[in-house]
Amino acid sequence: MIGHTNFSTADWAIVVGFLVISTGLGMWAWRYMRNMEAYVVAGRAVRPYLGVASIIASEMGLVTVMYSAEKGYTTGFAAFYLALSAAVASLVVGLTGFIIVPLRARGVMTIPEFYEQRFGRDVRVCGGLILAFSGILNMGMFLKADSLFVTSVMGMLSGEQLKLAMTVMLGLVLTYTLLGGMISVLITDYMQFVIMSIALVAVSVFLMAQFSWGQLVSTVEAQKGLAAIDPLAPGGMGPVYMIWMAFLGLIGACVWQTSVMRAASAEDTRTVRITFSWGSLGFLIRFMVPYFWGICAFAYLLQRPDLLGEGVPDQSLRAMPVALANLLPMGAIGVLTAGMLAAAMSTYNTYLHTWSAVLTQDLVAPLAHRELGSTQRIWIARGIMLLIGVFLLVWGLWYPLGQHLWDYMAVTGAIYFTGAFAVLTAGLYWKRASRVGAYAAFACGFLNIISLTPVADALGIQRESGMLYSAIVGLSCAALAGVAMVAGSLLFPDRRSDASQEVA
Repeated sequence: MIGHTNFSTADWAIVVGFLVISTGLGMWAWRYMRNMEAYVVAGRAVRPYLGVASIIASEMGLVTVMYSAEKGYTTGFAAFYLALSAAVASLVVGLTGFIIVPLRARGVMTIPEFYEQRFGRDVRVCGGLILAFSGILNMGMFLKADSLFVTSVMGMLSGEQLKLAMTVMLGLVLTYTLLGGMISVLITDYMQFVIMSIALVAVSVFLMAQFSWGQLVSTVEAQKGLAAIDPLAPGGMGPVYMIWMAFLGLIGACVWQTSVMRAASAEDTRTVRITFSWGSLGFLIRFMVPYFWGICAFAYLLQRPDLLGEGVPDQSLRAMPVALANLLPMGAIGVLTAGMLAAAMSTYNTYLHTWSAVLTQDLVAPLAHRELGSTQRIWIARGIMLLIGVFLLVWGLWYPLGQHLWDYMAVTGAIYFTGAFAVLTAGLYWKRASRVGAYAAFACGFLNIISLTPVADALGIQRESGMLYSAIVGLSCAALAGVAMVAGSLLFPDRRSDASQEVA
């Protein structure tokens, strides 16, 4: 199935050229990778300018653009409040150093390393398993969403073309991330940050010239009502969902492993604060710009309903790339696609690297009957990364989404972070936090799995609004995890009081 697009031979040349250069740079970074610390946290030598660029690039993935554009397309200007709450949360974390500075001061490479320091090896293994399960599941839709963008821009709307795009994208990222580790991630992130920034600014300026602000506001309000302007209006997102989104913004900055990996790679705690304070601009941009693109796509496709016919699957996700493919001139589409591929690759290499490192450092190594050297750990991490890649390919083709992509991302992440937030906060700032409390908090957080559409359907749970349902479950599990952490620690205190129990 071929859709109408302005994508041309010149655009192909731009995209292919970018892919060759990006992959080559990532493979070149192999020469600097000497041991596991260099592989996982780049030797802890990342300075502020590179840290800021890297955290913005990794958090501004193509999947972010896709689920944010879908949010703008479906909810209108009300989505802008979500961008603001995420930026404020990141700024607060950067200014206060909440969680991330004590973790960097302890010298850990992964969050579960802290669990062992504070609660013991068994908690490290448990926390590492849940973290990896949640993170890999969270990443499960990346490949499909990103490939939907690429195929839509190029006018390729068939399922077979989607599968081919998914396979090629995954293969390229695996190639250089397997070889270069965190150094490869940081070097390619910096280049991808530059290309992505140019594309974001250029496309946004172009769209502002095509659609006046008044035109967009009046169109969205006329079609979607006041709830598309004010999230608290009747029929809008509502206060519960807004609180849930604010909590997600805080979590994304200080508890999610990919963000913590940036803190662990920094040369000192001052760099950590600078990275997250300035990185708050990235958290604002990563949502605000794609929301705007989604709103413009909504306005444009009202005039051109033929571009997304009844038989095209995943219409709300395809809307933004289809609209841009018909709005932008030849050449400009190639720059946009290269920028979005840069965004995709910076996110893939970060996440693939992160979850393979967590499983190696926090599951395989602790359970091994002997000490594993750096070379062995690197090869184990590479093997795990390949397995994760296979999972992403299969899961992206098989899983029935059944909800907005952003809500899927929030739910899968919440399986880990609602429990981890309680464990990290108590473990870092409360001397009486115990092993039993940590296990109880993790168990409560894992209950978020009932928010996944197939699980909820299997349990026969009735949901009038999937958005509100996931928010209620998420906030409830976070509260339960906090109570369980406190109650478990008070009722079953740890019987030892050694250096590992000291609060950072």
